[in-house]
Amino acid sequence: MGFLAPLLSTETSLSVAHVLAGGLVLVSFMMLYQDRLSSVINVLALHSAVLGFAVGWQAIIQNAPELYITAGLALGFKAIVIPLALHRMVEKLGIHRQVEAVGGISLTMLAGIGLVALSMVVMLRTAAHADALAREDVALALSVILLGMLMMVTRRNAVSQIAGFMSLENGLILAAAGAQGMPLVVEISVAFSILIAFIVIGVFLFRIRERFDTVDSTTLDAFRGEMQ
Repeated sequence: MGFLAPLLSTETSLSVAHVLAGGLVLVSFMMLYQDRLSSVINVLALHSAVLGFAVGWQAIIQNAPELYITAGLALGFKAIVIPLALHRMVEKLGIHRQVEAVGGISLTMLAGIGLVALSMVVMLRTAAHADALAREDVALALSVILLGMLMMVTRRNAVSQIAGFMSLENGLILAAAGAQGMPLVVEISVAFSILIAFIVIGVFLFRIRERFDTVDSTTLDAFRGEMQ
């Protein structure tokens, strides 16, 4: 599909790339808004699907074939396989469906808006002389990373914290793709790292459930305090 690149104007290429990257930021906010585990996992699948399309578009406009593999990994593995596995894990663990946010959903959303504004100001000023596509896409990618970190900090359930970690990793991939791509070997290593991390986290969650009969991090903190 590299033949499409010469047919696209620079303005069109930038517009589509920014729409897709901005869509990823929007889906990150959707994830922050969810208060049910099933919805969080479904939005995580959408998050990875949008990432796949964003990276696929970068492959077209940069004429970088290795990014097609990255897009395929995001669409197949992260948008389908991992969400299905998380749904299965939730069912096996019998985790309660409601997910509480520290400080409430409204404060979390306001904090997210502040982080997006901060990332835009920082990146657009520090990279003012960089390529327009890379500069603005990296600014949006930084927003996704910060929103993923916010998701991890404000959610009390371990599964929703996993979703935040994976959305953070999606932001890292978007940043790397927008900065003129990554070598294929790095992409493959990232994919295998995520696979290994997912397996370890899955085993870890089952151990937590078996030992404490919950995966709520506040309950685990209370137990740690009692032990001290």
